[in-house]
Formats: sequence, C-alpha cells, structure tokens
Amino acid sequence: MSTPAANKGFAPLDCVHGNVRLRGQLLRPAGEGTRATVLMFPGATGPGDSFRKAMHELADAGYVVAGLDMYGADADISTPAAAGKHYMALLGNPATLRERAVHWLDTVRALPGVDSRRIAAIGYCFGGRCVLELARSGADLQAVISYHGLLATHAPAGPGKVRARIAVWSGGQDPYVSVAELDALRSELDNARANYQITLFSAAQHAFMDSDHDGLADGIAYDRVAHRIAWMGTLALLDEIIGEKL
Repeated sequence: MSTPAANKGFAPLDCVHGNVRLRGQLLRPAGEGTRATVLMFPGATGPGDSFRKAMHELADAGYVVAGLDMYGADADISTPAAAGKHYMALLGNPATLRERAVHWLDTVRALPGVDSRRIAAIGYCFGGRCVLELARSGADLQAVISYHGLLATHAPAGPGKVRARIAVWSGGQDPYVSVAELDALRSELDNARANYQITLFSAAQHAFMDSDHDGLADGIAYDRVAHRIAWMGTLALLDEIIGEKL
C-alpha cells in the first residue's frame, strides 16, 4: 500500500444513534472540492493498523474516507474478548445493527465535501455484515464491498430492494461462513435482482485481508495473494462506479 503522505490526518467523526454516542474517524484527501466517499466498517475487534493503512490508500486515491464505529465511543475494545461483548450484543439485535449502519451513511452523506451521488461502503468480517445490511435496507449508495464478511441476515432483501452494486470476497476455508450461507446469499441476491459478484478464494481462511489478525485463532489467517487480488479488484470497482472520471 502507498505511504500515507498526500492526505490530511485523521479527524474525529461523531454522531448519536438512539442513546449511543458513536465516534469514527474521517480522512480527507489533499486538495479541496466535493469528492466521492468510502465508508469503512471494521471487523469485530475494531480498526487496526491494516485498516488505517487502507483508509490512507483510499484517501491518497482521492476519496473522502470514513472509518466507522458501531459500538460506541466509550466501548471497551482493548482486547478481543472485550470487543466481543459489544459484537455479540449487536448481532443479537440485528434491527439496531442495520439502523445504525444506515444512520452512519446518512451522517456521512450530510458532511461538507461529500458527493452524495458517489458513495460506497467497505466492510471487514463483522463490517461485511454491516455493509450487506446497508444494501439490504435499500439504502441509496452505489456499491458495497464485503471482505470475509458474515453473510446471514434477519431480513433478506426483497425483489428490487437492493440499489447498490455488491461485491463479496470470501474464503473457502473460513469457519465463520458456511457453504450454505454463501448459497443462501446468492439466492437472496438473485431474488432481489441485485447486481452482484461473489468471489471465493478456495484456500483462504477468515480475515485473509487483515494482517493484524494473522493466527489469532484457528481458521484465521492472513493471505497476501487473496488480499492483493481483492484490494486491486476493489480499487477498480470504486474507480468504475464512483471514480473522478465520472
């Protein structure tokens, strides 16, 4: 990834959903003007170094980038176990999860310098679930991209509901995503008449995009080749769907 030199530093990005104060991070590219924007939802343990490097690379490419918080500004995510409590609480309340993701989209869309017609969302692991819930909600954004994301949902998309183009990158050896869930997602998106791709790296495990979590547990491993292929595909998709040439 490129050295994060051309863009400005991280700025806090706050909003309130229900009675929960959320705090994300905003990274703007160098220069002025209205820009295409990418929302980024981290995995269950929160943003790490590799997540922030990806934010910098997207900002270097000219996008406004919002790294988002789904748990709350005061949530303890200092250890995987601590973060896991917040993760399980949101998984147990999927309607709130979807509403919170949509609330973040609305918050970012209203920011100065954001082109509301050119917004995409990227999610890792739990964040992949978040961006797919955005798509299922019928939210007005141009693309959602899920990396080793959780695919199950409490409310599948109905016909004509999905407005965003969807890209799903999954690992064939991911213990957190079953073949049945992949098949169910494909059927759901076909039924919704969505424009989508599902790419399966047969040998990749969970968190194949995230070097910070390599070997964290059985079934979790970074895969440099899968990472590079998915990332380059992502950059190409963003360029085609929301890029400056449009």
